[in-house]
This record gives sequence, C-alpha cells and structure tokens, in this order.
Amino acid sequence: MSALILIVEDEPQLAEVLEAYARQEGYRTERAGDGVSALTVFRAASPDLILLDVMLPGKSGLDVLKAVRADGQTPVIMVTARAEETDQIVGLELGADDYVVKPFRPREVMARVKAVLRRASAVLEDDEKPLRVGVLEIDRRAVLARVSGQILNLTPAEFRLLCHLAEAPGRAFTREELLAAALPDSDALERVVDAHLASVRRKLEAGGAGHLLHTVRGVGYRLEVST
Repeated sequence: MSALILIVEDEPQLAEVLEAYARQEGYRTERAGDGVSALTVFRAASPDLILLDVMLPGKSGLDVLKAVRADGQTPVIMVTARAEETDQIVGLELGADDYVVKPFRPREVMARVKAVLRRASAVLEDDEKPLRVGVLEIDRRAVLARVSGQILNLTPAEFRLLCHLAEAPGRAFTREELLAAALPDSDALERVVDAHLASVRRKLEAGGAGHLLHTVRGVGYRLEVST
C-alpha cells in the first residue's frame, strides 16, 4: 500500500495543489486546515509522513509537532516562510526531519517527501552489527539507541547522526560531513546539525550519558568515552 501523507495547511488552494501532486506521485492523502484537526486526523489515520505548516490557526505547527513527537517518530517536514528562520531551527530541535521554505515548487516538495520517506524506511545490511560507545548501544537493524539499556526516543535524523558519529568514536566530524550523512537530499544549512545534536545531547544527558557527545570548536562534533 502506498504511503499516507497528512497535509496540514490552512491555505485551501495551496493544500489542494500539494494534495494533487502527492496523489500524482501515488501517495494517499489526508488534509487538515488547523492544528487541532491535524492532531485528530493524525491519531485516527496514522500517516506515514506529515507536511506541517508552522503558521496555523488555533494550535501552531510547532505545538502540533510537539504532540506528534510525544506519540512517536512519524516523519515530519515543516513548511515555513522565508523570514521564519527561527521557526526552522526550533522545529528541528523539536524533532522535525526536514523543512521546506515558502514559496516553493510542489515538485520540489514531493522530492523532499520521497527523500524523507526513503531515509525513514531504509533497509540495513544483514551484517550491520550494533555499535557501542561506552554505555551507548545502537542497534541499526532495529533502529534503536539505548543508554545503559534505556531506549532513547530519537527522531530519524537524530538516529542517523548518532550512528554516523558512533561508527568512528574519537573522530571529529565537520557539520558538513554530518549533514551529508544524515540529510543528504536536503538543502538544510549546516547549523541544522547543531539543532539536531543539541536534542541528542539532551536525550543522552537524561540517560546519564551526556559526556559522550563532544563539541569540537571550529570543527564539529565527536563521540567518545571521556577519560
């Protein structure tokens, strides 16, 4: 069965255009025009991906994103206006997988949808063993990360970033390298990596493993057991 896309947009004409393009690509669709109804549809329909406008009546897109992330890891692409750079970063910190900026071409949005769905459902090789860095264990086949046995509630992008860092403990990766590894099909800026890894750090700290993630000034980040 084709993926189900929930389009959350309060501009009816734009929502109709996005829905038409999504259906042309073979996706099933649901629509919502405000934050409250978006959550109602989300919980009833369990979409495979959400296209979520930031500016919504009643409940903002960021509030909707918080609620979605409290329920699970459904991929979310935020839709922002060009002047709303702060919302882009906040959205990524809250767990959005990517964002698109208005005005946009619908075909470009569909390409982004395909990319995020592909990353979310990527099939891993049979011989990919769990990664371990100190008390952190990453099961790439199960798409799970644990600290001392406690599961970390990571978004897909956060999981990919953590995996990439854990593949070479002690090595400092630049933001450009991490962006290419976690969001290869995105036009996101390098500081998006900072937003995602700030969230990863908070989740590691909650499990008592915040010391594993190191910021390397002027370079980027590394993952290692502190001595």
